[in-house]
Amino acid sequence: MIVIGSKQNEKRLKIDNLNDLWYLSQIIEPGDTVKARTERKVTIGSKEEKSAVKKVNVTLAIEVEKIEFHKYSDALRVSGKIVEGPEDIPHGQYHTIAIEPKLIVSVTKPEWLGFQMGYIRESQQKSAEILLLLLERDEACFALLTAQGYRILSEIKGEVENKSYKDKKVFVFYDDVLKKLEDYVARHNPKKIVVASPAFYKEDFAKLIKNQELKSKIIQATCNQSGEQGIVELLKRDELHQALKEDRVSRELVLVEQLLREISIDGNYAYGKAEVKAASEAGAVAKLIVADGLIRETRQAGTYAEVAAIMKLVQHNGGELEIIESENPGGRKLDGLGGIGALLRYKIR
Repeated sequence: MIVIGSKQNEKRLKIDNLNDLWYLSQIIEPGDTVKARTERKVTIGSKEEKSAVKKVNVTLAIEVEKIEFHKYSDALRVSGKIVEGPEDIPHGQYHTIAIEPKLIVSVTKPEWLGFQMGYIRESQQKSAEILLLLLERDEACFALLTAQGYRILSEIKGEVENKSYKDKKVFVFYDDVLKKLEDYVARHNPKKIVVASPAFYKEDFAKLIKNQELKSKIIQATCNQSGEQGIVELLKRDELHQALKEDRVSRELVLVEQLLREISIDGNYAYGKAEVKAASEAGAVAKLIVADGLIRETRQAGTYAEVAAIMKLVQHNGGELEIIESENPGGRKLDGLGGIGALLRYKIR
């Protein structure tokens, strides 16, 4: 996402790719004004005449009421009342702007917060794309890890008999896994490939790989589970921290685990809106962690102003703010604590 213009509280942003849509969905809030080129149905002809409806491309500004974005979709839909546009399009009517890659969009806010500017900066960095392969004797799970989360690509099962591990069918299955791996590498061009397994399966699989370029991307790791539970386990492994240091999912999970450790030792922590509000008013918050699910929930309930006030106060007092995704493992754990927590400079209880 590129900032191509800025004045007062307005920023003109060029959307480059699908990742940018995710960042923009975290930046735009109800009450903001969004302006972009969009398609609008207009009626041609008067009531007395036989009128026709056609679609035209116009530049409109709307006051945002609703934001819709689904992971891996190709558009961010922003809806609200028209506040600026051509004379023949009445103000006050509802319209939805579909924001897609290559579109230029202007966003005007009453105030830009630090974490929102942080999202813009983060979008300009290359996200770490890592391909995960969780391998067992007769099962394999492929997942793609990006800055916005992980996506399971496929799970395959081999027809392996319950005999010796060195059964020929095991290696036939591993040949199929290797072909699938090569296909995903060609399609996604990951920076790193993490092959994880219990026991020695990963080592035996690695022996089948003859392509040196492919081999150079591989990191071996240990995990005892398969599927999504294995991915969550894998994200905590020490051997992955270097490869995943730029990845949002890993960073979010580390943050929440740090909060849980502080809770377990009765250290410097606060969680839940009431506790975190008190800590922020005392200037004690070093790092505030908020789940995006809480933001969506309070917006719908009309109570978001309280959460926004906590975020602003923490930043004004020099604290850091992290918004994490409720769909990811760290976010789900934070949701269990009320969707908001804080690492404190000192204990306030």
